[in-house]
Amino acid sequence: MEKLVFSKLSLTDLKRLVTLQEGPIASYPWTLVDTLTLTDQERQQLQYIKSRLINSDIQLMNESTLWARAIYPLLLLAEHGDIQAWGEVPLYAQYVQFEIEGIADGVLGKTVAGRIETPYLIVVETKKGIESQNPVFQLYGQLLAAAHLNFENDGQTTQEIFGCYTIADTWKFVRTEVEEIESDRPLLRVEYSREYSEKYDAETILKILKGIVAR
Repeated sequence: MEKLVFSKLSLTDLKRLVTLQEGPIASYPWTLVDTLTLTDQERQQLQYIKSRLINSDIQLMNESTLWARAIYPLLLLAEHGDIQAWGEVPLYAQYVQFEIEGIADGVLGKTVAGRIETPYLIVVETKKGIESQNPVFQLYGQLLAAAHLNFENDGQTTQEIFGCYTIADTWKFVRTEVEEIESDRPLLRVEYSREYSEKYDAETILKILKGIVAR
Protein backbone atom coordinates (compact mmCIF):
# COMPACT_ATOMS: atom_id res chain seq x y z
CA MET A 1 0.00 0.00 0.00
CA GLU A 2 1.32 3.42 -0.98
CA LYS A 3 1.91 5.91 1.82
CA LEU A 4 1.41 9.61 1.11
CA VAL A 5 2.21 12.72 3.13
CA PHE A 6 0.24 15.95 2.66
CA SER A 7 3.28 18.19 2.30
CA LYS A 8 4.72 16.11 -0.54
CA LEU A 9 1.59 15.46 -2.57
CA SER A 10 1.65 16.21 -6.28
CA LEU A 11 -1.01 16.30 -8.96
CA THR A 12 0.56 13.16 -10.42
CA ASP A 13 0.08 11.33 -7.13
CA LEU A 14 -3.55 12.35 -6.91
CA LYS A 15 -4.46 11.47 -10.49
CA ARG A 16 -2.84 8.07 -10.09
CA LEU A 17 -4.97 7.21 -7.05
CA VAL A 18 -8.27 9.11 -7.28
CA THR A 19 -10.68 10.32 -9.93
CA LEU A 20 -10.40 14.10 -9.78
CA GLN A 21 -13.15 16.36 -11.12
CA GLU A 22 -12.39 20.08 -10.74
CA GLY A 23 -15.05 22.67 -11.52
CA PRO A 24 -14.44 26.28 -12.56
CA ILE A 25 -14.23 29.29 -10.26
CA ALA A 26 -17.84 30.43 -9.94
CA SER A 27 -20.54 31.82 -7.68
CA TYR A 28 -21.82 28.54 -6.29
CA PRO A 29 -24.82 28.53 -3.91
CA TRP A 30 -22.57 28.08 -0.86
CA THR A 31 -20.72 31.31 -1.73
CA LEU A 32 -23.92 33.37 -1.91
CA VAL A 33 -24.09 34.59 1.67
CA ASP A 34 -25.60 38.08 1.43
CA THR A 35 -28.72 36.89 3.24
CA LEU A 36 -26.72 35.76 6.29
CA THR A 37 -26.57 38.30 9.12
CA LEU A 38 -23.85 39.06 11.65
CA THR A 39 -24.42 40.25 15.18
CA ASP A 40 -23.27 43.68 16.31
CA GLN A 41 -20.59 42.00 18.41
CA GLU A 42 -19.30 40.04 15.41
CA ARG A 43 -19.17 43.22 13.32
CA GLN A 44 -17.22 44.99 16.05
CA GLN A 45 -14.74 42.13 16.28
CA LEU A 46 -14.34 42.09 12.51
CA GLN A 47 -13.68 45.80 12.47
CA TYR A 48 -10.98 45.35 15.10
CA ILE A 49 -9.32 42.55 13.10
CA LYS A 50 -9.43 44.61 9.89
CA SER A 51 -8.02 47.70 11.65
CA ARG A 52 -4.99 45.64 12.71
CA LEU A 53 -4.37 44.58 9.10
CA ILE A 54 -4.98 47.75 7.11
CA ASN A 55 -1.79 49.45 8.26
CA SER A 56 0.35 46.32 8.52
CA ASP A 57 3.01 45.06 6.10
CA ILE A 58 1.27 41.72 5.64
CA GLN A 59 3.61 40.53 2.91
CA LEU A 60 6.56 40.86 5.31
CA MET A 61 4.99 38.91 8.17
CA ASN A 62 6.01 35.33 8.81
CA GLU A 63 3.43 32.54 8.72
CA SER A 64 3.01 32.28 12.49
CA THR A 65 2.30 35.99 12.84
CA LEU A 66 -0.18 35.97 9.96
CA TRP A 67 -1.94 32.95 11.42
CA ALA A 68 -2.30 34.63 14.81
CA ARG A 69 -3.37 38.06 13.53
CA ALA A 70 -5.45 37.28 10.45
CA ILE A 71 -6.52 33.66 9.99
CA TYR A 72 -7.26 32.10 13.36
CA PRO A 73 -9.32 35.06 14.71
CA LEU A 74 -11.86 34.58 11.90
CA LEU A 75 -12.04 30.84 12.56
CA LEU A 76 -12.77 31.57 16.20
CA LEU A 77 -15.59 33.92 15.23
CA ALA A 78 -17.20 31.11 13.22
CA GLU A 79 -17.38 28.76 16.21
CA HIS A 80 -20.84 27.63 17.25
CA GLY A 81 -21.77 25.22 20.02
CA ASP A 82 -19.53 22.16 19.86
CA ILE A 83 -18.05 23.26 16.52
CA GLN A 84 -14.66 24.73 17.37
CA ALA A 85 -11.51 26.00 15.66
CA TRP A 86 -8.31 24.01 16.08
CA GLY A 87 -4.75 24.48 14.91
CA GLU A 88 -2.11 21.90 13.98
CA VAL A 89 -4.48 18.93 13.70
CA PRO A 90 -3.08 15.50 12.73
CA LEU A 91 -5.15 13.70 10.08
CA TYR A 92 -4.83 10.12 8.85
CA ALA A 93 -6.85 7.93 6.51
CA GLN A 94 -6.44 4.49 5.00
CA TYR A 95 -8.11 3.99 1.64
CA VAL A 96 -8.06 0.73 -0.29
CA GLN A 97 -4.94 1.58 -2.32
CA PHE A 98 -3.19 4.17 -0.18
CA GLU A 99 -2.63 5.71 3.22
CA ILE A 100 -2.46 9.46 3.64
CA GLU A 101 -1.43 11.54 6.63
CA GLY A 102 0.01 14.77 7.91
CA ILE A 103 -0.85 17.90 9.86
CA ALA A 104 -3.64 20.33 8.94
CA ASP A 105 -2.82 23.96 9.75
CA GLY A 106 -6.38 24.59 10.88
CA VAL A 107 -9.72 22.83 11.25
CA LEU A 108 -13.27 23.86 12.04
CA GLY A 109 -15.12 20.83 13.28
CA LYS A 110 -17.28 19.11 15.83
CA THR A 111 -15.38 18.61 19.07
CA VAL A 112 -16.04 15.65 21.38
CA ALA A 113 -14.12 14.93 24.60
CA GLY A 114 -11.27 17.24 23.64
CA ARG A 115 -10.77 15.94 20.10
CA ILE A 116 -11.95 16.77 16.59
CA GLU A 117 -14.52 14.13 15.63
CA THR A 118 -16.04 15.62 12.47
CA PRO A 119 -14.03 18.14 10.41
CA TYR A 120 -16.18 20.59 8.42
CA LEU A 121 -13.45 22.90 7.08
CA ILE A 122 -9.73 22.31 6.53
CA VAL A 123 -7.36 25.28 6.28
CA VAL A 124 -3.94 25.32 4.59
CA GLU A 125 -1.73 28.34 5.22
CA THR A 126 0.50 28.73 2.19
CA LYS A 127 4.19 28.97 2.94
CA LYS A 128 6.29 31.75 1.46
CA GLY A 129 9.63 31.78 -0.29
CA ILE A 130 11.39 29.38 -2.59
CA GLU A 131 10.35 26.39 -0.48
CA SER A 132 6.67 27.10 -1.08
CA GLN A 133 4.56 24.57 -3.00
CA ASN A 134 1.20 24.67 -4.69
CA PRO A 135 -1.21 24.52 -1.72
CA VAL A 136 -4.03 22.96 -3.74
CA PHE A 137 -2.67 19.40 -3.81
CA GLN A 138 -1.86 19.48 -0.11
CA LEU A 139 -5.40 20.68 0.58
CA TYR A 140 -6.86 17.91 -1.59
CA GLY A 141 -4.97 15.34 0.45
CA GLN A 142 -6.22 16.77 3.72
CA LEU A 143 -9.79 16.83 2.43
CA LEU A 144 -9.52 13.18 1.42
CA ALA A 145 -8.28 12.27 4.89
CA ALA A 146 -11.02 14.29 6.60
CA ALA A 147 -13.72 12.80 4.36
CA HIS A 148 -12.63 9.29 5.28
CA LEU A 149 -12.66 10.20 8.97
CA ASN A 150 -16.22 11.48 8.63
CA PHE A 151 -17.21 8.37 6.67
CA GLU A 152 -16.01 6.23 9.54
CA ASN A 153 -18.24 8.24 11.88
CA ASP A 154 -21.47 8.42 9.89
CA GLY A 155 -21.21 5.94 7.01
CA GLN A 156 -22.54 8.43 4.43
CA THR A 157 -21.51 7.34 0.94
CA THR A 158 -21.10 10.95 -0.22
CA GLN A 159 -19.03 13.13 2.06
CA GLU A 160 -19.30 16.91 1.69
CA ILE A 161 -16.37 18.79 3.17
CA PHE A 162 -14.99 22.29 2.73
CA GLY A 163 -11.47 23.62 2.61
CA CYS A 164 -9.57 26.80 2.01
CA TYR A 165 -6.03 27.93 1.51
CA THR A 166 -4.71 31.30 2.54
CA ILE A 167 -1.98 33.39 0.95
CA ALA A 168 -1.14 36.30 3.26
CA ASP A 169 -4.63 37.69 4.06
CA THR A 170 -6.27 36.23 0.93
CA TRP A 171 -8.69 33.33 1.33
CA LYS A 172 -9.71 30.85 -1.38
CA PHE A 173 -12.47 28.37 -0.54
CA VAL A 174 -13.33 24.99 -2.02
CA ARG A 175 -16.30 22.69 -1.59
CA THR A 176 -15.66 19.01 -2.21
CA GLU A 177 -17.63 15.82 -2.43
CA VAL A 178 -15.83 12.53 -1.90
CA GLU A 179 -17.58 9.41 -3.18
CA GLU A 180 -16.74 5.73 -3.72
CA ILE A 181 -14.66 5.85 -0.57
CA GLU A 182 -14.39 2.06 -0.25
CA SER A 183 -13.46 1.52 -3.91
CA ASP A 184 -10.01 1.16 -5.45
CA ARG A 185 -10.33 4.66 -6.89
CA PRO A 186 -12.30 7.23 -4.86
CA LEU A 187 -13.92 10.20 -6.58
CA LEU A 188 -12.98 13.74 -5.52
CA ARG A 189 -15.23 16.47 -6.94
CA VAL A 190 -14.20 20.11 -6.34
CA GLU A 191 -15.84 23.56 -6.63
CA TYR A 192 -13.85 26.80 -6.27
CA SER A 193 -14.77 30.22 -4.93
CA ARG A 194 -13.13 33.43 -6.03
CA GLU A 195 -10.40 34.99 -3.88
CA TYR A 196 -11.35 37.10 -0.86
CA SER A 197 -9.03 39.67 0.73
CA GLU A 198 -9.46 39.87 4.49
CA LYS A 199 -8.71 43.60 4.48
CA TYR A 200 -11.75 44.27 2.31
CA ASP A 201 -13.89 41.10 2.37
CA ALA A 202 -13.71 40.07 6.02
CA GLU A 203 -17.48 40.11 6.43
CA THR A 204 -17.99 37.85 3.41
CA ILE A 205 -15.28 35.47 4.61
CA LEU A 206 -16.90 35.18 8.03
CA LYS A 207 -20.34 34.64 6.48
CA ILE A 208 -18.96 31.82 4.32
CA LEU A 209 -17.38 30.24 7.39
CA LYS A 210 -20.62 30.55 9.35
CA GLY A 211 -22.57 29.13 6.41
CA ILE A 212 -20.27 26.10 6.32
CA VAL A 213 -20.70 25.57 10.05
CA ALA A 214 -24.49 25.86 9.71
CA ARG A 215 -24.59 23.04 7.14
